[in-house]
Amino acid sequence: MTSPGTVPVSLAEIARIAGVGRAAVSNWRRRHDTFPARIGGTDVKPQFALTEVEQWLRDNDKLNEAGGLELLWPRFETLAGRDEAGLAIAYAGHRMRGKRSRAPSRPLSAEARALVAETVELGRREGTTHTFEFLLQRWLDAHVRQISATPARLATLMARIALRTRTAWGQKTSTVFDPACGSGHLLSAAAGQASGGVELYGCEIDSALAELAEARLAFAGDERDVRTRITAVDSLRDDPYPDLRADIALCNPPFNERDWGYEELATDPRWVHGLPPRTEPELAWVQHLLARLRSGGTAVVVLPPAVASRRAGRRIRGSLLRHGVLRAVVALPPGCAQPHSVSLQLWILRAGDERTGGSGDDALLVDASAHTGPGGRGPDWEAIESLALTSLDGLDGASELPHGAVRVPLLDLLDDEVDVTPGRYVAARPEVRGKESADRWSELGDALASLRELSRSFASLDTARSPAGGRQSSTTVGDLVKAGALSLRPGTQPSESAEVFRDPRERSIPLLTVPDLLLDGVPSAWLAGGEHQTIAEEGDVVVAGVVRAFDAWVHEGPPVALGSQLFALRVDPHKLDAHFLAGCLRAPANGRHAGTHASASSRVDVRRLAVLQLPLEEQTPYSEIFRRITSFQRLLARSGSLGTSLSRDLNDRLASGGLTTAG
Repeated sequence: MTSPGTVPVSLAEIARIAGVGRAAVSNWRRRHDTFPARIGGTDVKPQFALTEVEQWLRDNDKLNEAGGLELLWPRFETLAGRDEAGLAIAYAGHRMRGKRSRAPSRPLSAEARALVAETVELGRREGTTHTFEFLLQRWLDAHVRQISATPARLATLMARIALRTRTAWGQKTSTVFDPACGSGHLLSAAAGQASGGVELYGCEIDSALAELAEARLAFAGDERDVRTRITAVDSLRDDPYPDLRADIALCNPPFNERDWGYEELATDPRWVHGLPPRTEPELAWVQHLLARLRSGGTAVVVLPPAVASRRAGRRIRGSLLRHGVLRAVVALPPGCAQPHSVSLQLWILRAGDERTGGSGDDALLVDASAHTGPGGRGPDWEAIESLALTSLDGLDGASELPHGAVRVPLLDLLDDEVDVTPGRYVAARPEVRGKESADRWSELGDALASLRELSRSFASLDTARSPAGGRQSSTTVGDLVKAGALSLRPGTQPSESAEVFRDPRERSIPLLTVPDLLLDGVPSAWLAGGEHQTIAEEGDVVVAGVVRAFDAWVHEGPPVALGSQLFALRVDPHKLDAHFLAGCLRAPANGRHAGTHASASSRVDVRRLAVLQLPLEEQTPYSEIFRRITSFQRLLARSGSLGTSLSRDLNDRLASGGLTTAG
């Protein structure tokens, strides 16, 4: 049984403390009789006493140099609840900043106070900013289901948009406001992007988050003149800054909250563009931001896509457009922030009636929703930022807009729906896609040329000759495992307790399954951590061990967790070439011979798959040809996809009367 003062840690936490993989910790546990005994948890997820683990790691010279912070964090997890841990981290931040006289907003337990003192001491050795940011991020990760934090890349993008737009309109920035600041991600990003001194004002209804935000922003003043004021309050109901007139407002407000104060705020003077319906709390936040901006001030706010088109909000959207307040809408790809499955939007607004930057006769709509990384894995932030900032540079009509952006006349927007969804209008402007279309036709031509070249080289290969003495000898994967030439690790289905998401999140790992391979080969789920899964690293050979999806390839790119019936093979590079191995394994006849049954759903016994027996130096020419075959297959797939897309696009252009004929 665990004693009250014992701090439990998992195998994954031990791995982080030691700076190794979880498999290494499992190996230590098997090989060393002195490894600490399990004090709790289950056989699958055992827990160990932190003090015993730390002593064992020190005795065996396995403690990572950066293990001090990792040893500290589990003790914060044992404090009395989320809030006390958060307040302790915030108070430690204030102490590390030298504010010894400052007291936490509520009394801390003796255990928490002792932990704060240790944190301050460790911060002097490890670096105060690094120590605070480490603990803050761990706290946010531990409570990710309760707290929606704005991802750093999105926060930076919003700050850059606001500053770029503000500068383009000939205005300077000295005051930034966030009425729902959370732990201060947006205000911190604004402080980091601002070129001079800046005042930061924030509100947050959660007192622990407010304390953390104030402590975090205090560190932002180390390199520049930053003054901060954070208030723990419900900003909509009890606005603490009624006289504030900020230069910039940034906000990622809570979504779909019906209890936002509709009844008690019905006559509030902030509703210049109309009383927000009960079902439109996001439009209440938008008007709250505008009320706290000085004339010509800029606001950038994250909103769900429904706000752009819901019928209940059309009157307010219309007023925002008519008064030249809603200047631009940028549609983001899924995965930019919670909820990760939704294509969120950024609304760029300008307060006041004076039109310092553009005629106000149209609005800029930018569709960046298709800008995802390779294989659709998360947002392509560089492409999103480039498109958004380049488009905003052309807001006044002085420069050409890039593909994905369009200026829409207000008369076209102010109809019965007042729908400002970018995709609705960007798709209706095919002429904007001219250069991209030409580039894609050129890409198709290059792909077809490469296919022709590969076809000629394959046709010239002499593959009919047999080695002296008959068929070349072969071995099996099972024999190679026994010989130590490779290791074989089967993938598994995530356990019931594993956190599985249908969208990418920070600190998550993609999960590849057989159904994914049958669909498009792109992972459709992500795991929080993945420490109990088989992970394929770059250079590993992955084998799909079922007849209907049988294949083998060398994994490229970031690590990926493997589901059931997928296998990771890691070769000894002194004995085997990974591309040679993958080429031998994926031969269709190989899969049929190793299949356990005759149906398409039957499994493939990976250990029975055959591999040519060749010295390492003789594997090289085979490996090169196998690589070229892989390139050939990818080019075929890409050419088919491009050809289909281009032919459909061409058909759309012609059907809309886009054919230009000579004189």
